[in-house]
Amino acid sequence: MTDYFDAAERWDPEERESALMAKLPGQVALAQAKAPGFSTILAGVDAAGITGRAALAQLPVTHKSDLSNLQRAETPFGGLNATPTSALRRVFMSPGPIADPQGQGKDWFRMGRAIFAAGFRAGELIHNCFSYHFTPAGAMFEDGAHAVGCTVFPAGVGQTDLQVEAIAHFRPDGYAGTPDFLKLILDKADATGVDVSSIKRACVGGGALFPAMRDDYAARGIHVRQSYGSADCGLIAYESDAMEGMILDEHIILEIVRPGTGDPVMDGEVGEVLVTLINPDYPLIRFATGDLSAMMAGISPCGRTAPRIKGWMGRADQTAKIRGMFVHPGQIDRVVKAVAGLNRARLTIDHRGGRDTAVLRCEAEDTASALADRIASAFIAECKVRATVEFVKAGELPNDGKIIDDIRKYD
Repeated sequence: MTDYFDAAERWDPEERESALMAKLPGQVALAQAKAPGFSTILAGVDAAGITGRAALAQLPVTHKSDLSNLQRAETPFGGLNATPTSALRRVFMSPGPIADPQGQGKDWFRMGRAIFAAGFRAGELIHNCFSYHFTPAGAMFEDGAHAVGCTVFPAGVGQTDLQVEAIAHFRPDGYAGTPDFLKLILDKADATGVDVSSIKRACVGGGALFPAMRDDYAARGIHVRQSYGSADCGLIAYESDAMEGMILDEHIILEIVRPGTGDPVMDGEVGEVLVTLINPDYPLIRFATGDLSAMMAGISPCGRTAPRIKGWMGRADQTAKIRGMFVHPGQIDRVVKAVAGLNRARLTIDHRGGRDTAVLRCEAEDTASALADRIASAFIAECKVRATVEFVKAGELPNDGKIIDDIRKYD
């Protein structure tokens, strides 16, 4: 498609960069003045002097992995919010646990841009299978869809029988949700002989879109494009029909740094994604997402002129995303401590049959099915996703420091 969500997507790259850098001093000053946590983090920083990337690179990094501790010390958002809770539109709790705010503005998470680039247009109906429970993904995509002018069916996750029934009844134009859940819906429709062919496009996120999966959808006539974002930052980048990397959102400043540091890497080198968010409610400054990516040279052939990244290339730490939910090593530790008789555990994540699989390998005092049931229940209560429990002999788990072993292949 040759049209664009707004004129900003066609800005001269130098003008865009100048405009973003011009907003930096005010954003830093806002964070210092209205967000107590950033007042401490940025103590002694002269906001007026932060006028370019070199100056930005000297500021401290705030790591996503630190949010749980920051928020326990100062509820609910660790003092990083500039707008008080009483003035927000919604608040959420993501796995970690990590509290996330949503301000009052239209399309606050800025997902409309990605949904438009995926081919959706005003007047269409989207079957939204992102979760509306606790986490912001459902609201993120619904608000983005409304910004495009679409109607939304709030399907949420699970209940594939009912998903198929609703699709057959409403005949939506497309799907929003994790890449693998769409396959489950299509497989259920095939098995029951229900026509769900109205779905012609999809905007997916919250998990890897493997090449074979994209090919399967294309063979069914479903045009699939990816979005990359987070509960903290909203939209970070998105695919267009050019299918050459992912284009950055217009309201962020993105850096790629050496993991665990704030030091920018050379263009094209893989490193950790840092986001500075131009947002009056949640003014994140040099926020380390824990995700890996790399910058790409040039602009997209689709005509959008914002910088591009290669997309999501894994994690800089052992945190993993399973079926749209982050799982942290600390959560596995809490499961072990919560279940009497469980001594050690290691989560192995793979992708089989078009779906993420999670196996919790456990060293335990016995291997009774009752213990396995308690472990499985503790895991889903803590991590909000299911895992298969597999017992191994004492000492069989590798002593390599890994709590989460993600063996999925993304090529």
